[in-house]
Amino acid sequence: MPLLAADIGNSHTVLGLLEDGEVLADWRVATDERRTSDEWAVLLRGLLAEHYARVDGIAVCSTVPAVLHEWRDMLVRYFPDRPAVVVEPGVRTGVPVLMDNPREVGSDRIINALAAATEYGGPAIVVDFGGTATTFDVVSVQGQYVGGAITPGIEISLEALGRRGAQLRKVELLRPRSVIAKNTVEALQSGMVFGVASQVEGIVARMIAELDVATESVRVIATGYLAPLVVDECRCFTEHDPWLTLRGLELVFLRNS
Repeated sequence: MPLLAADIGNSHTVLGLLEDGEVLADWRVATDERRTSDEWAVLLRGLLAEHYARVDGIAVCSTVPAVLHEWRDMLVRYFPDRPAVVVEPGVRTGVPVLMDNPREVGSDRIINALAAATEYGGPAIVVDFGGTATTFDVVSVQGQYVGGAITPGIEISLEALGRRGAQLRKVELLRPRSVIAKNTVEALQSGMVFGVASQVEGIVARMIAELDVATESVRVIATGYLAPLVVDECRCFTEHDPWLTLRGLELVFLRNS
């Protein structure tokens, strides 16, 4: 029976209906901290439509505490007969977290590490392109989460530039015709797309050097809804897996249900 997986990020919430690792349907909605549990329930019922009755379980990870509170309430009130797993400290993931304070690591990052280690093996680096942040997560040969890096996301960077630049404006996120732009719109697009691509390649190269392993032995996986914008501009990626987090949620659900 299908599992409903929810990856609640700062900018967007990605929902997926999964069965045996296959994503049957997917949706992306804005993460609104003002949305109540009742509103989330109405939204889910509308999105799931004919799939609603078939949902056999629910797995959730969130980086937004206020939204997670509403989801907990919604699960109790509207899905009382469905087993649910909320990824948080104490939930079995099978991923040792080698950090100064493991509780500080976002649950979505641990989920990505689990999925990468399970599906691709280590060593691996997962680059998750979100709107608010781009995260880099490193998995060892033994499947351990050994650390990572966080940079500002593409959307929030572009938004800040448009807000603080007197003669700049918000533009559509697209690949420009060339790096050397001939107008302001394409200049902004060039800086975002090629700038992020160069940043990613630089951080990944430094991480591989610090791991002290052969470059060709490291699987570098791109995920996140903004990955398609830059993945073809980077030479470092070996995989593009848009549903890595959702499949990681399914793995955690199976380990804890």
